[in-house]
Amino acid sequence: MSFLDPKEQLERIKFGVAEFINDEEMLKKLKRSKETNTPLNIKLGADPTRPDIHIGHTVVINKLRTFQELGHKVYFLIGDFTAQIGDPSGKSTTRPVLSREEIEANGATYAKQIFKILDPEKTEIVYNSSWINKMTPADFIRMSAQYTVARMLERDDFTKRYKSGTPIAIHEFLYPLTQGYDSVALKADVELGGTDQKFNLLVGRDMQAAYGQEAQCVLTMPILEGIDGVNKMSKSLDNYISVVDTPKDMFGKTMRISDELMYRWYELLTDVGASGLAQLKQDVADRKKHPRDVKVNLAKFLIKRFHSEAAAQNAEDEFNRIFVDKGLPDDIPSVEFAAADIGADGIGIAQVLVKLGFASSNSEANRMVQGGAVQIAGQKVSDAKLKLKAADLHDKVVKGSKTKFAKIIVK
Repeated sequence: MSFLDPKEQLERIKFGVAEFINDEEMLKKLKRSKETNTPLNIKLGADPTRPDIHIGHTVVINKLRTFQELGHKVYFLIGDFTAQIGDPSGKSTTRPVLSREEIEANGATYAKQIFKILDPEKTEIVYNSSWINKMTPADFIRMSAQYTVARMLERDDFTKRYKSGTPIAIHEFLYPLTQGYDSVALKADVELGGTDQKFNLLVGRDMQAAYGQEAQCVLTMPILEGIDGVNKMSKSLDNYISVVDTPKDMFGKTMRISDELMYRWYELLTDVGASGLAQLKQDVADRKKHPRDVKVNLAKFLIKRFHSEAAAQNAEDEFNRIFVDKGLPDDIPSVEFAAADIGADGIGIAQVLVKLGFASSNSEANRMVQGGAVQIAGQKVSDAKLKLKAADLHDKVVKGSKTKFAKIIVK
């Protein structure tokens, strides 16, 4: 159990939180926990709807780790039953139902990935099918009787669909009900989720009250902005860092974010805490630390978490060789060019860049040259009409941007 005073615990718990319901109830729980030396039950549920996760998904898992550090009991709930319904939160149409095989495969992957952050010895993974599958039809009717259709339609996405005449299937109402019942089954003291989960989390409070339990507190975490600093981190927008990205990619992507977003990531992805973050900002403002060095430490923190300390150091060393020392990466791919394709008259630089995959068209390649991004054997190319013969290209390294390198082998 934590030796921290309940008020100090609450301060740590609320750092970086979007919304917390509510302080008074939580302090009561924390005081009782400390007096009885009994940990609180902390719940986070996730439907295994995708095979892997990006660091935006880990924001709420990072908060779960805070509860572990404070000595409380963490339940990571894999919604293998609810995934068969499909969470309608924020959806304008009914979600397709996943197969049992997809759910089991994704659930196994989730369990492996969360232990990059959570302490496995202090985490209990549970599946909601283990209690929901045991419910009788009478149990389901009793559960359904705890909520009205009118209250369900208060949810924003249901309201919009109802007003627009978009179909709402009856089984979709069961999703928040069963998620709420999960809190009853686990006797949850606190449930975490993203801001889009607020309605479902509040249903859990009502369900507990209906079953004679003390209502859980609700904690929602903000949605993390992606590398672009504007949009929600998303694979579809290609502004994400996957937890299974290589150390090199993690480092390079993190170094691309703005200084402002850097602090946001520190707040939501690390254990720096409120005072530590304030000190970082002050050190940068006082020029005691350079923003670049602070960003490097952020990149290394993420790599240590998802890979290792050695991998973090190697990624920094390689980044420095490329960007700081103007060196070259260790793993430059080799690309073969046929001498016949180059011809006696040579091949245009634009064609070379397209063939290497550095540009999608000759016009894009020309813009790269005009922008000063292209180098051959360390020499900048400034003429977009340049023609190169086989001898000019063989065994030479072509640089197409800060992250695009290739060694050409002419056959």
